[in-house]
Amino acid sequence: MLMNLFSSFDPSSNWNLSLNWMSSLMCLILIPSMFWLIPSRLNMLWMKITNTLHKEFKTLLGPTSKGSTLIFVSLFSFILMNNFLGLFPYIFTSTSHMTLTLGLALPLWLTFMVFGWINHTIHMFAHLVPQGTPPILMPFMVCIETISNVIRPGTLAIRLSANMIAGHLLMTLLGNTGQSLSIMMINLLIVVQLLLLLLESAVAIIQSYVFAVLSTLYSSEVN
Repeated sequence: MLMNLFSSFDPSSNWNLSLNWMSSLMCLILIPSMFWLIPSRLNMLWMKITNTLHKEFKTLLGPTSKGSTLIFVSLFSFILMNNFLGLFPYIFTSTSHMTLTLGLALPLWLTFMVFGWINHTIHMFAHLVPQGTPPILMPFMVCIETISNVIRPGTLAIRLSANMIAGHLLMTLLGNTGQSLSIMMINLLIVVQLLLLLLESAVAIIQSYVFAVLSTLYSSEVN
């Protein structure tokens, strides 16, 4: 039972090779291309989404920032498409694995920290002690702020993978009960599964947005 339950999260395929990770590259197929003189509705929708994200991320980075929002919009697009691909049957959900989520979060966080401490050392030290902190609490605040900074990539990775795993497990558990139910209960189960699928679609969008927004906020702190 447990083997069947977690088999959808197993990256291994035939011949004990982890070929299921190649599903992460399938998102490249979904990017709408400019084949026609007049863009398609999908292309126009995608351009609208990316332009809205660009404006929002630019606001979060601040008016004095010289950084580009391209990496954060690309990050949102990559996570979103992989989250949606995982909702289809027999497609491996790569964002449910810490290998991928931590692989996205850790390099970004390390880059921000190295850039901030090398170029804005005083500014980074000032972040460790919030304004208005009593002198007697300053050593404790430095420890608390340091710990909260260190666990950032872990919280980013765990939040994304845990949300993806939770929804998929719930849908799998409900789906496995269908064999022992009556016709009336199966109809109810189908309705519940459709509602869960709708909820999972919303979670896929929200979690990719949260990951990208938090990465942008962490970047804005070191500028």
